[in-house]
Amino acid sequence: MRSIKSLTLDELAGQFTALGEPSYRARQVIEWLYLKRIGRFDEMTNLPAGLREKLRAEFDERPLEVVRKTGSGDTTQKFLFRLRDGQMVETVLIPASPSLYGETSDRRTICISSQVGCAYGCRFCASGLDGWKRNLDAGEIVDQLLRVEGESGERVNNIVFMGMGEPLANYENLMRAIGIINAPWGTNIGARHITVSTSGLVPRIRELADQPLQIRLAISLHGATDEVRDRIMPVNKKYPLAELLDACAYFRGRRKQKLTFEFILIQGVNDSLDQAAELARITKKLDAKVNVIPYNTVEGLEWTRPSERAQDSFMDVLRHGGAVATLRREKGHDIAAACGQLRLQTEREKPIADDSKLNY
Repeated sequence: MRSIKSLTLDELAGQFTALGEPSYRARQVIEWLYLKRIGRFDEMTNLPAGLREKLRAEFDERPLEVVRKTGSGDTTQKFLFRLRDGQMVETVLIPASPSLYGETSDRRTICISSQVGCAYGCRFCASGLDGWKRNLDAGEIVDQLLRVEGESGERVNNIVFMGMGEPLANYENLMRAIGIINAPWGTNIGARHITVSTSGLVPRIRELADQPLQIRLAISLHGATDEVRDRIMPVNKKYPLAELLDACAYFRGRRKQKLTFEFILIQGVNDSLDQAAELARITKKLDAKVNVIPYNTVEGLEWTRPSERAQDSFMDVLRHGGAVATLRREKGHDIAAACGQLRLQTEREKPIADDSKLNY
């Protein structure tokens, strides 16, 4: 049974017509879902009882179930949700943080999953350790936002699709969900506040560039040469660096927004100064920016985090090479913070260290 949150306003109006109901009922339902944040049909009190019964027969009204929650209101919070078939996904709420000048931003970011597991096997990531299970439908993607807002009491104004899965491998459901999230009748979050992250699916990057919404793009690069990226990112075998960067240039030519490169720094793998110099060259050529993220330890994987001295040396070379670069040195990297770990450890019934702390 499908989720009503997978439908657009026009599609829902068509459904009401097919059910022998006036189409204006669709807007009433949409207001319950996205304005009043009511998902249960019995609570939609301006709908006739007979119509509510029809909706229950046609649509699945169950919200995502909260299985685990880590963090607190003033820190990053990670949510583990159970889907209607029993599969689980993770969603992360990242609160506003003070600027260098002590000013507080009002940006509240949610990191949303697009798949259960992942088929792309990035060597540093826990999301794909148990393989790929299935795509999320658009309603399950949208409902992560609604449930996190409901659980936290916070309104989200910035979205990143950097959770479990490869968003561009679930392109149709992703774009449908983004359309609902962006719509004035939906959650009304501007496209420029939505970022899609990809491991490098070149055809989909070009397709994303050609669609009208001004969505931002982040590339999980993690290697500045094919030799290094092949070791970390299996997708590089199919779409080598030259093809990926050509697609990035195409995207950049169609957009005003800067690209972002995500670069997880792994000791002895991609943290050499030669990698930093080549990354600076790539970044500068594409007028992009780069987020350098020291590796989060994942149980069962071989990688380790470079020392802070090595991190600083890498950043010095980047900046001297003209790159716009930020080092995201999170705290608590030893508490199962990496994407996919909460789900993996819960499914394997292993305890998670200190639920009161979390970083992402």
